[in-house]
Amino acid sequence: MPVGFVLITTETGAEVSVHEAVSKITGVVGQWMIFGSHDLFVKVEAEDEGELTKCIVHGVRGVPGIIETRTLIGAEI
Repeated sequence: MPVGFVLITTETGAEVSVHEAVSKITGVVGQWMIFGSHDLFVKVEAEDEGELTKCIVHGVRGVPGIIETRTLIGAEI
């Protein structure tokens, strides 16, 4: 099962609203507010790579209040 991790930077003060919006996206299986260069750490799972891409590009990145994302795709070795 494809898995991705998205580091999100939000507009100042938008952390909670972004957290709430991201929690409603199908495929998001976990998220944590973090401190440092990014504000949220999100885990996304999907049935295939196409669905994972849709979830990240159209779902997560489409949330108002996000100013930057960095996506890490997990690989099985």
